[in-house]
Amino acid sequence: MNAFADLMAFQRDTEALAQISGRLGWDQETMMPEGAAAQRSDEMAAIEGVLHARRTDPRLGEWLATAKAPDAAGAAALRLIARSFARNTRVPARLAAELARVTSLSQGIWARARAAEDVAAFLPTLSQVVALRREEAAALAQGGDLYDALLEDYEPGTDSAAIAAMFDRMRPRLVALRDKVLGAANPPAPITARFDAAGQLALSHQVAGVFGYDFNRGRIDQAVHPFSSGSGADVRITTRISEIDPFNCLYSTIHEVGHACYEQQIDPSYALTPLGQGVSMGVHESQSRIYENQLGRSAAFTGWLYGEMRARFGDFGCGDAAAFHGAVNRVQQGFIRTESDEVQYNLHIMLRFDLERDLIAGRLDVADLTEAWNTRFAHDFGVSVGRPSDGVLQDVHWSVGLFGYFPTYALGNVYAGALHQAMRAACPDLDKDLAQGDPRAATAWLGQHVQRHGGLYQPRDVIAKACGFVPDETPLLDYLETKFSEIYAV
Repeated sequence: MNAFADLMAFQRDTEALAQISGRLGWDQETMMPEGAAAQRSDEMAAIEGVLHARRTDPRLGEWLATAKAPDAAGAAALRLIARSFARNTRVPARLAAELARVTSLSQGIWARARAAEDVAAFLPTLSQVVALRREEAAALAQGGDLYDALLEDYEPGTDSAAIAAMFDRMRPRLVALRDKVLGAANPPAPITARFDAAGQLALSHQVAGVFGYDFNRGRIDQAVHPFSSGSGADVRITTRISEIDPFNCLYSTIHEVGHACYEQQIDPSYALTPLGQGVSMGVHESQSRIYENQLGRSAAFTGWLYGEMRARFGDFGCGDAAAFHGAVNRVQQGFIRTESDEVQYNLHIMLRFDLERDLIAGRLDVADLTEAWNTRFAHDFGVSVGRPSDGVLQDVHWSVGLFGYFPTYALGNVYAGALHQAMRAACPDLDKDLAQGDPRAATAWLGQHVQRHGGLYQPRDVIAKACGFVPDETPLLDYLETKFSEIYAV
């Protein structure tokens, strides 16, 4: 065997072990008995130790020095392995294992604190997580910006200054649109009926299938925080159910199906290689957000969904498809990011981005985080946070150390806006199909132009290649202003 073949054989086992680690995480959120938490943290630390040893194995450096890629895919694999090797060799094995152990425990502590509305029960653990991630960031940054070093894990090729500048451009138009629609004379009415859990689950399975989710290589379960896990032949998703809010379940499902379809549609020849997964979280979120919003919340698709819900649940007090479309897209003051409308969603991300940057930079202490969150939320949204589960405890991300992850949601929205513009030009009859509950023209276009590539290209490059132009926030903001001005007649 040559150096390239030796390297790829070694990497295949590393990727397989990483999938096993991911499956442990999936189980922890869905099936694991609560009493297994301490043991699971040791298991996660052990497998992270094995993975870190493989990702820093000196043979990687030797293979990388001499390996010759046979094609473009091979060259991309070498680039990604070299990047991983450089980053992982900067992080001590002790720290990698301790991070895995603490974040595994922290997730359960967060979930219990959230259920009990007890911030104090979680903050000591969060302090540990922040300290460990700051230590990791310092090792990675080598004198550079700590937050940027963590952001690189989720969105290679960008930095916090570029994101902050993008947010500064977005905020005025988003706030102006929000104020305009919230002041509308005749806003859409909410849906107030109850929807049984079994019916919602059945409908979520139906809708997942409509969007192309392959149940032969996946499954849907329930979790506190919906997520997608895995790649290739095993891609699992979760959702959650509220009997008074069926859109929570339906659109959480469609969102996670977007993630899952990305992983399922990657070129099978890339399986268990560095190319066999989504290239970045921003690109990943572009798929989940375009499935959920531009497709799933479109007037055409909600018209079909309205009929399906009436057939399954009977008359639930919504007069017609137009009223249903308004209810699905209703803009209202609320606390929860995952339940937010399209207009305000990115404002929720901006809040988290600023707070977590300050935490990692040392400008904000964990002990002061609740007050900082509540003050900022009241300023940005005009309402006061009443309970921790509506505020600082609502998201799982910080409990598991995902600092730098939040801005990728907004990047995903921006990428989705650009992709939607290009996709509409390529699929002029899309609304006719969506009105029949058939998004296949859109999902096929996304599969061909984005999803199949996996990690072949750099994040912004794959979006630019798909769109035919360099993505920025303008298509997203134009789409939002047009859509919500029509719904609210303003």
